[in-house]
Amino acid sequence: MDFSSPIENLIEEFERLPGIGRKTAQRLAFHVLDLPTQKVDKFADALKEAKAKIKNCTTCYNLTSEDPCKICRSAKRDPSIIMVVQSPRDVFALERIKEYRGLYHVLHGAISPINGIGPEEIKIKELLSRLKDDTVKEIILATNPNIEGEATAMYIARLVSPFGILVTRIAHGIPIGSDLEYADEITLARSLEGRRPI
Repeated sequence: MDFSSPIENLIEEFERLPGIGRKTAQRLAFHVLDLPTQKVDKFADALKEAKAKIKNCTTCYNLTSEDPCKICRSAKRDPSIIMVVQSPRDVFALERIKEYRGLYHVLHGAISPINGIGPEEIKIKELLSRLKDDTVKEIILATNPNIEGEATAMYIARLVSPFGILVTRIAHGIPIGSDLEYADEITLARSLEGRRPI
């Protein structure tokens, strides 16, 4: 069916979102068109505000509207432990379980030579700069349990080794080939409890 251009444009924009196919994009587009103008404006304003105000924390590189972020500023967090994750989505997933009380470092990717992503393209150098004083006693590597995540974890473990810091890896309660953001709370909690040195 041929839709008029504004509807087709809206469907195409929804279809660009990850995990959204043509049928879901159509459902979302028609849902938005059925909303009162006030709600559409509110939705559009929320998108614009998030895009304008959200940035990376200059300490951990998580998403934040304040710098440093709430986690890095918190006196209740243990600054001697840093959990290294690939994406801000992973921080949100891990915070859901309310078990971890340390800090984070977000790499914004994983080493993937096949995709042209080397160590310089992700936030490894920034992680190492956080280890220069004697505050950090443990690095928990919580990269995804896939080829890229494992390669990144091993690379970081080798770089951190000379600092004399304990390096652990989350246990593989998370299925190989999946992403942290899709794991349930119990699986994440068990993975965190079962971390091991590498």
